[in-house]
Amino acid sequence: MEDIFKELQKLGFSPYECKAYTTLLKTSPITGYEISKRSGVPRSMIYEVLGKLLDKGAVNTVPSDPITYVPLAAKELVQRLRASFEQSFSFLEQNLSALEGERETDVIRRIQSDGAVMDEMQQMIAGASEEIWLSVWEPQAQALSNAISRREAEGVLVYSILFGDAQTRVGVTFHHDYMVPEVVEERMGGRLTILVRDQQEVLIANFSAQAAAWAVKTEDPALVLVALEYIRHDIMLGEVTKALGPDKVEAMWKTKPDLFHIVTGRRFK
Repeated sequence: MEDIFKELQKLGFSPYECKAYTTLLKTSPITGYEISKRSGVPRSMIYEVLGKLLDKGAVNTVPSDPITYVPLAAKELVQRLRASFEQSFSFLEQNLSALEGERETDVIRRIQSDGAVMDEMQQMIAGASEEIWLSVWEPQAQALSNAISRREAEGVLVYSILFGDAQTRVGVTFHHDYMVPEVVEERMGGRLTILVRDQQEVLIANFSAQAAAWAVKTEDPALVLVALEYIRHDIMLGEVTKALGPDKVEAMWKTKPDLFHIVTGRRFK
């Protein structure tokens, strides 16, 4: 019975209303006095409780002397409650979403642990309707490859810049060949990973062998734009490196103090 009371309370019934209604389900029609005696609802409260049940449509009166009460059939009550809550959900979905569109600032969510970050990335991939942009490393690319392939088959465009095996493909894949991955990993203190969905949402994560992964996720348009431009520039730099040759590109930054500092994050010696 306690479990039934808990569920009814979730739907707006008070503990006394639960007791009175379930008592009537067992025995009716009976007077308010009898309901109080059988249910344990205090006599001083019983008519107030019955009034609230009448307002909810959960009980009805029988014209007699004295007045007696009968419950709405359990199945009918559940159907009525379900319909009422569905209407509330529909109303809130429409009107709360309208309010959400008026926000001036976008929430930035913080996510911790490798598993939680990967779950968020999978959800973003599943929720994409037009395109996905990725800057990703080999281990995460492998874990996401099946989900990416499914979305590609459904017509979603996927572009990625990949740190790792030249044979791995994650959508239209460009490989980060113009700098040793270890240099990038050392500068960033981990493996920076970015996922942009439909130019509307971005997840920026860092995976590390020394600590749990962390990420931030937001629909803030400024951060989405910066992340998307970061991926686009990495892709273009990769293509420029292919055209010029990696030796020329490496020689360019390794011999110039400012570029050396920009690329490695360390002072030129």
